[in-house]
Amino acid sequence: MENHEHNNDRRLHHHDHHHHHSHLETGTVNGLNLVLTMLLNLLITVAEIAGGLLAGSLSLVSDALHNLSDAAAVAISLAALRFSRREATLEKTFGFQRLEILAALFNSAVLIAISLLLFKESATRLLHPQAINSSMMMVVGALGLLANTLAALLLRRDAGKSLNVRSSYLHLFSDALSSVAVVAGGIAIYFWQITWIDPLLTILIGLYVINESYEIVADTVQILMEGTPKGIKLEEIYTSIKSLPGIRDLHHVHVWQLGERQINFEGHIDLEQDISISESEKLRRQVEALLRDKFGIEHIMLQMEYEGCTGRGLLSCII
Repeated sequence: MENHEHNNDRRLHHHDHHHHHSHLETGTVNGLNLVLTMLLNLLITVAEIAGGLLAGSLSLVSDALHNLSDAAAVAISLAALRFSRREATLEKTFGFQRLEILAALFNSAVLIAISLLLFKESATRLLHPQAINSSMMMVVGALGLLANTLAALLLRRDAGKSLNVRSSYLHLFSDALSSVAVVAGGIAIYFWQITWIDPLLTILIGLYVINESYEIVADTVQILMEGTPKGIKLEEIYTSIKSLPGIRDLHHVHVWQLGERQINFEGHIDLEQDISISESEKLRRQVEALLRDKFGIEHIMLQMEYEGCTGRGLLSCII
């Protein structure tokens, strides 16, 4: 028989346990900080595009495009966070938690795409250097640095609570670094007329952003592919459950991550004896307590059976 987690025994334990296997903290993200961050990025985008075109600085324009993607990323993050808290429906029984994961994947993929496009323009600039107004480049770059630093500080605390907000924070942090590079490049051009440093900085900034964004892309793809969550070792779970008295085997196991913090587990428990339903309930509660306390898994569905599968494997069940 199938037993879902929503029973009184599980509710007694749910309030005081956190998923220690998740690499993100639990908590509520501050929506006001997201709004302020978005407005800051829109303002600096306008300033940097105007300044970049007037100064002839590609690195300023690249910084502006990153800031524009930041504003979009934060807007998507805000929308995704709000939708993800909605209750499950008959059409979407798991609710909307995956929206945060999709948003994080989209944000990071866009940032990688922008960096690749700027590589092409940077190569052109390296072959054909252009005159640059270094004074304007430094002033606008300094303004961008100030705005990006402030925006990053606004999201720093919440970056540990949401993979989606973490991707937005990464946007802002990388932009703050690129603003430092822009200011340094402006100084080099002003004193030594090294115009090729502008496209070179653009390439270096892009490489950094791609490297950092790849980790988020990998994490989100792993969740969307319903891969085994980080920190969960199926062999250890198998050994621990089989060691419980009265249990012969564990098979047909699936472990996946619905959102950022919710880990789901389902499996078939083969009993050593053909016992009553009330006795099997005691064993089921023991298995749930083990999964909850040792492995940090809260959302559990177990099927208790006696010689129910003729061909068994940890990941399979042949009736």
